[in-house]
Amino acid sequence: MKEKPHDDGRPPIDWREHGVKVIPGNSLDPNTGQTPGMNRATAINHARAGAEKIWAGTVTIHANAKTGAHHHGDLESIIYVVNGKARMCWGDHLEFTAEAGPGDFIYVPPYVPHQEINASRDEILECVLVRSGQEPVVVNLDIEPAEMPEDVPWIDPIHTK
Repeated sequence: MKEKPHDDGRPPIDWREHGVKVIPGNSLDPNTGQTPGMNRATAINHARAGAEKIWAGTVTIHANAKTGAHHHGDLESIIYVVNGKARMCWGDHLEFTAEAGPGDFIYVPPYVPHQEINASRDEILECVLVRSGQEPVVVNLDIEPAEMPEDVPWIDPIHTK
């Protein structure tokens, strides 16, 4: 079928080639920036799907394990917990903590030193990760963690009641 030009004069687009992409879960690419204690795998980036502004993939942390402290430069990250119990520690000395379970979202702003911990002794922690850029920025840090991190409950600043 011949494609017509757009009303605004742009050339036609081959939607078959430049449209929706489905990346099977069993074909993710483990060749991405890593942090000790976790396994990241790329699902969507520019090379694999043509994405220009986001990166998406999976994160797996074994039972009773934790990552090294790290940050992701100027990238924003969103983590969606699929299975297991995540404990996040963050701050200059990882002095703050919060937990998330299946169905919960975690937001990590740019440059925030953080550490992911699998809070379960016998269940794997599986998450979906989305970042605001293409570069696999992982800056591993040498941080002495606080002995008693402060638990920080989430309070939505928009819906206070």
